[in-house]
Amino acid sequence: MKMKRTVPILRIFDEEKAREFYFDFLDFKCDWEHRYEPTMPLYMQISNGDCILHLSEHHGDCSPGSAIRVEVEDAKELQEQLLAKAYKFARPGFSDEWNEVCVTDPFGNRIHFYTTKE
Repeated sequence: MKMKRTVPILRIFDEEKAREFYFDFLDFKCDWEHRYEPTMPLYMQISNGDCILHLSEHHGDCSPGSAIRVEVEDAKELQEQLLAKAYKFARPGFSDEWNEVCVTDPFGNRIHFYTTKE
């Protein structure tokens, strides 16, 4: 049996903050949204390139404070692009040792964007 793509589910608590962070800051786009009813919690798929994430307001789907690693073409360039946005809640640094930039979303989830060293 061959395994395929992994799609992490990250817990969110505030739709507006999630959209600001993932769409405005990290340049993800919404692929689809689901709610059982208009007043129920949000579950949505977002993507940027080949990276797909699920964000969930449902308390039973996952725990806040998760960490994921996402491979990118150039982590240093990504860090510079993120700093240029002057997002008031994050000024991500760069780790030369791990060749990565790490950001923490408003809900305590950490995303490590890395580039494999040749």
